[in-house]
Amino acid sequence: MPVNSSTSTRLRLLVGKVGLDGHDRGAKIIARALRDAGFEVIYTGLHQTPEMVVATALQEDVDAVSLSILSGAHNTLFPRVIELLKKAGVPVPVFGGGIIPEEDIPRLRKAGVKAVFTPGTSTQEVIDWVKAHIRPRSEGSAPRVERLRRPAPAARRRAEGRRKATRQ
Repeated sequence: MPVNSSTSTRLRLLVGKVGLDGHDRGAKIIARALRDAGFEVIYTGLHQTPEMVVATALQEDVDAVSLSILSGAHNTLFPRVIELLKKAGVPVPVFGGGIIPEEDIPRLRKAGVKAVFTPGTSTQEVIDWVKAHIRPRSEGSAPRVERLRRPAPAARRRAEGRRKATRQ
């Protein structure tokens, strides 16, 4: 189980699907592989905005954010998520993958993306990279945020919709 020996903290990773991309099989495979490797994984679901992903990352107090982007908007969405995390004062590492042309990878790395995984990357390569490069935030410079004990925004909206439906 990937834990830090000094704190016994299990890494918390957010796997996000940002943008209008409607295909999430790869993100689900990565999320399950990371979970099976012993990480705690939060999956955002489809059609998330960068703001929604960052809000979830803050609420869930994650150690890293992994984005899956197949829509071609990677040059906009990765930097936006990084910008919002920094603006929130919680610059957790961002990595990810998808259909990303090789020529775009240097630009993404310069924007702060820690690793970019393209089609054909094995789940074990991703797991090994996470084990080697991601540390609990309590060990790093970014402070832990007080954990909120309320559901993520999408879950709250679903619950509110159910309450409204039962009242009518």
